[in-house]
Amino acid sequence: MTQEEAIELFRQTGALLDGHFILRSGLHSRQFFQCALALQEMPIVTRFGEALANQIRHLGAETVISPAMGGLVIGQEIARQLGLRFIFAEKENGRLVLRRGFTIRPDERLLVVEDVVTKGGRVQETLEIVRSLNGNTVGVAMLVDRSDGTLDLGVPTHSLIRLNVESFPAHQLPPDLSTIPAIKPGSK
Repeated sequence: MTQEEAIELFRQTGALLDGHFILRSGLHSRQFFQCALALQEMPIVTRFGEALANQIRHLGAETVISPAMGGLVIGQEIARQLGLRFIFAEKENGRLVLRRGFTIRPDERLLVVEDVVTKGGRVQETLEIVRSLNGNTVGVAMLVDRSDGTLDLGVPTHSLIRLNVESFPAHQLPPDLSTIPAIKPGSK
């Protein structure tokens, strides 16, 4: 799957939005990927999962771990396609943690999977969970890398879409964004 084909699937499903958005990172942007809209369509999940699985198969992961909520659907699909175990981290007292009896063995080879990454905060929290339990992160896979590959997570990264999507601190909005009411669609 090419980047253009992936972007077209996001547009067809209404998952690529244009306007004024507040991202999870607190930054503002003209574009927002509402991955849940694309990932509600199982044929699209299968296609995205297959494309990412083909990119990361060589990493030799034993387990896929995703931060909840965004990474759950695509993480589980990649694990399914590769025949791997799937676990997830979820919030507890504002931080991501492993719950529900999930464990990581020392030196277990894990792949972190997320839907969209801008600054990588949730991925970094997930990487820290793996490190704290002596696991071995072999890479990070994501549907959308909004940093255009400039984000250094300390492990190999793979994405279907790599874009340099402009984002701005709230106090440095360009004139066109400052006149449009901001929405936070990821939290609705």
